[in-house]
Amino acid sequence: MSDHEQQAENHPEENEPEAYVLGKRDVSAILYAVEIDDREKLIELMEPLHPADIADLLEQISSFERARLIRLYDLEFDGDILSELDESIRDEVISLLTPQVLQEAMRELDSDDVVDIIEDLEDAQQATIMDALDDVDRAAVEQALAYPEYSAGRLMQREVVMAPEHWTVGAAIDHLRATPEDELPDQFYHVIIVDPRLHPVGNVTLGKLMRSKRETPLKALMEETFQIIPALRAEGDVAYAFNQYHLISAPVVDEDGRLIGVITIDDAMAVLDEEHEEDILRLAGVGDGSLSDRVIETTKQRLPWLAVNLVTAIAASMVISQFEVALAQIVALAVLMPIVASMGGNAGTQSLTVAVRALATKDLTGSNVWRVIRRECLVGLINGSIFAVVMGVVGVIWFGSPALGYVIATAMVINMVVAGLAGTGIPILLERAGVDPALASGAFVTTVTDVVGFFAFLGLAAAVLL
Repeated sequence: MSDHEQQAENHPEENEPEAYVLGKRDVSAILYAVEIDDREKLIELMEPLHPADIADLLEQISSFERARLIRLYDLEFDGDILSELDESIRDEVISLLTPQVLQEAMRELDSDDVVDIIEDLEDAQQATIMDALDDVDRAAVEQALAYPEYSAGRLMQREVVMAPEHWTVGAAIDHLRATPEDELPDQFYHVIIVDPRLHPVGNVTLGKLMRSKRETPLKALMEETFQIIPALRAEGDVAYAFNQYHLISAPVVDEDGRLIGVITIDDAMAVLDEEHEEDILRLAGVGDGSLSDRVIETTKQRLPWLAVNLVTAIAASMVISQFEVALAQIVALAVLMPIVASMGGNAGTQSLTVAVRALATKDLTGSNVWRVIRRECLVGLINGSIFAVVMGVVGVIWFGSPALGYVIATAMVINMVVAGLAGTGIPILLERAGVDPALASGAFVTTVTDVVGFFAFLGLAAAVLL
């Protein structure tokens, strides 16, 4: 056995494709089938793939390849693929589908998935999809679209499995078996128990339902954890409730408390994932961009925040300009100055990231805000003191000046403490002012750490060394 074979046997995972990702060979084989117009081969290759994998494939290839693949795939196109697609290319894909394929694709989806697809489309495309739905589904979608964007009413699905509170297990099972398949959701986890006025009073899991005797009252099987979601509740709060209370599904009610829909965990977690992604992108100042965006769209998204950074950089430069004499006389200041600002900026970003995440998950509240701020300032003080000693020694060894070592050490401590304060305090102030802290905090924190770092270092240098 060769050395390479022995190594492969000892580490088989190194030869396996990346988990849950389409391999290069699979993509190449699919694109080759498209290139030679071999529809049978394309269907054979695509059939084992999950709709999410097909959506990833469509997002990764070029517009030309995407158009050829969709036209060749034709009637095999699944509605679930549309619900998995990134919004940036969903319009393009829908425009490539024939009316017949689009109609079949829409009929396969639950009402919440149709709403998610249709709400961001142009009027003409919306009309095409609405025409593809039957009267009942069209009415459900129209009612959902009447609710505000990003509300529970938009997120819910209208297909609900419910039972009166006086029913038994046997009555519920018989009802489910007698109900036509197209009137039930594709997937559901609970039977929602309602009173005579259609107010939800509890949930019964399918597991309890199936293992209980037929004569058992449904009320005796209701779960202890039960949350009712108002239709106007923000979808971010809905996702938080699912995560906080470990919900699998939750009923949605109108203004009168009547059951009108249900939200399931997959939709709630999709919202949570979107919000996390949005926060990360906004912290970096790149908006809601994706890899599928065109150059001009990406440029427009990033330009405003680069402009903001330019303004803050000018503000920091104005501080530096106030100490031209000190810089001209002591060249070492220009060498060491970026270190103070850089360390403060990194420390501020660390505190900022923790604070924005804690605000998003509601872990940072009015009851613990001062404790968190004190903690971040103390962390900044300790880290600043450690690196102050390091930089003080560097200043002495590098430039032979104990006074310069003292100056950079003191400035380091000051800026690290301010970084902890700004990184935590600025997001809190912005949230209370009604501004998204993930969107605007970065520029403010960077400005504060740069200005304070330069001012502390150069001001101390001017006072001590000149």
